[in-house]
Amino acid sequence: MGSIPSSLPAPNRAKKTTILLVEDDPFQAFAHRAVLERSFASIERAGDASEALIRVVEPGFVDTLALIVVGLRLPGLAGPAFVAELTARLPRMPVLVVGRGSETASNYSGENVKFLPGDASAEDLLAAVKGQLAERLRRVA
Repeated sequence: MGSIPSSLPAPNRAKKTTILLVEDDPFQAFAHRAVLERSFASIERAGDASEALIRVVEPGFVDTLALIVVGLRLPGLAGPAFVAELTARLPRMPVLVVGRGSETASNYSGENVKFLPGDASAEDLLAAVKGQLAERLRRVA
């Protein structure tokens, strides 16, 4: 006699495949998105901190969110204050800060926060994103 298939649905586990790019500068957003789309299919953009904070509480969105990439010249809440707010709301979410101007890694703290200097190459950005995602997978496994 064959086995009877279970009538219970498989658990709903959304794959964490979305990268949220928080960048107010349209040129930088275009450049970063072009780099990231080489390796990742789902890139969502928020144009400022407020939009990003709304996105991360949208039903279902955070279930697919794998990483947040942050530019620093955001209007309103910006830089270290914005990253602190993000990590308070999503303490396990990896955040990659792309620096500009005089910003340095010492301006940021948090176990899941990494800093990339603003003069880093496209390859450096891609490597940093892949590294953050690989680190997240190691922590989850």
